[in-house]
This record gives sequence, C-alpha cells and structure tokens, in this order.
Amino acid sequence: MKGKWLAATVLLPFIVIFGAFQIAPFLWMTLHSFNSEAEGWGIDNYRLILTSPFYRQAIAFSLQITFWSSVFGLVIALIGSYSLRQLGATRLRSAVMSFTNMTSNFTGVPLAFAFVILLGTNGCVTLILRRYGWFGDFSLYSKTGLMVLYTYFQIPLGVLLLYPAFDALSEDWRESAALLGAGKIRYWRYIGLPVLAPALMGTFVILLANALGAYATIFALTSGNFNVIPIRISALVAGDLDLDPNLASALGMLLVFLMVIITLIHRWMMRRSYTHSQP
Repeated sequence: MKGKWLAATVLLPFIVIFGAFQIAPFLWMTLHSFNSEAEGWGIDNYRLILTSPFYRQAIAFSLQITFWSSVFGLVIALIGSYSLRQLGATRLRSAVMSFTNMTSNFTGVPLAFAFVILLGTNGCVTLILRRYGWFGDFSLYSKTGLMVLYTYFQIPLGVLLLYPAFDALSEDWRESAALLGAGKIRYWRYIGLPVLAPALMGTFVILLANALGAYATIFALTSGNFNVIPIRISALVAGDLDLDPNLASALGMLLVFLMVIITLIHRWMMRRSYTHSQP
C-alpha cells in the first residue's frame, strides 16, 4: 500500500501538468466554442463555420491536402519499409534508418525554406526543369504544391511506424505460398497485406492527424495566405483584424470532431478485420 502511495505521489507533478496544459485548455475551448461575440451563448459559431463559403473552403482544402498526402505518404513509406527490410542487417539500412529519424523532425520553417530553395518560383530545381520545358504549371504555393510538401514530411514518420510491422511477416509463409502455386500478387493480396492491415490502418490515422494539425510549415511557406483550418485558427487568435478566440475554439473543436470520426472509423475497420481473420 505504501508503494502505491509513493508511485501516486511521483505521478502527481505529471498529473498537474497534464491537467493544466491538456485538460483545462480543452475544457475552456469546448465551453467558449458555444459563445458567440455577436449572438451570445448558442451554436452560432458552428452555424457560421458550416454556412460560410470561406470556412467551408478551409475545411475542404484541409481535408483534401490531409487525405492525399497521407495516402501518398503511406504508399511510399510501405514500399520504402519493405525495401529496407529486404536489405537485411547492412550498413546501408542503418544509414537510411538514421537519416529517416533525422528527417522525421525536419519540419516547420527549415522545411519550408528548403522547399522554397528547391521548388519555389526561382528554385534551383524549378529553373532546371523550366529550362527543358518539364515544369508545366506547377506551383509550390498551390494546393498541389502543398500536397507535395506534406507528403514529404509524412514519409519519414510512415517509415518509422511501418518498418517494425514487417516483423509479423514470416519468410516461411512466402515459401509455403510459392510451393502451393501462389505468385507474389496473390501472396500480398491474401497474406501480406491482411497481416499488415492493422499497422497500415494505424499508421494512416497517425498520418492524418499529423497533417491535419500541421501549422508551422504552411504558415512559413505561404505567410498565412492559404486557406486551411490551422491558418484560420491562428488568424482568429492572433490576428489584428478578425480577433475572435471563441470562433477559433469552434474551429478547434471541429478538428477534434474530425479526428474522433477518423479514429472511430479506424477502430470499426480494425474490428471487422480482426473478426474476418478468425476461423
């Protein structure tokens, strides 16, 4: 009993910090999201968000960039993780994993600056491709350009999350499938991908959350001129013209709601996958 009290005492500072910086702001945001400066208490903030074309555009852009960057990042990370696993315990694999660990933290202003140098209006890669007529109408500051940027910082995180999942695949399964006449496509369709499905779904949800709340990179790249939810929240909290923390709280609760829906869908798909895998 004394040991339990001692453990609880050690955890007390963590509980206080967690409550002060996680629970209390969330409760404040939840409460004030129902307080409109113009209409008072009610759902006017949510009504404004759902009826305003400006905020609907921000929601649409955020969801499009988040979804496609997560899909592309997941596919590239899956291929990269499998390739690293096939290398075995080599120096090249160790070097690539070390590089992946480093680039997973390469976000924010440094990442935006790097992409401006490479793919900006006068970036070195842009000038080279434009010289040979290969660049087309691509713009780093457009929705397509932001998808490329988001996909880049999704890949290292996806590799770090998916690489351990390949431990669940046994080489004996591949050999047994080959002896029974199954080719590579049938092996991955009926054995490999179903085994990796929980890791793929979990990684996809984490990538969605990683992209949906990203702020520093897109703000540094576009100076807050691109219409996505994190930029709108920032403008409402720290802006000089449209200061409205209560409306920003409603937008923040919208992000929470989206992540809850995504998580519930993920859990439902995981439960279906587990049920169908049982004999």
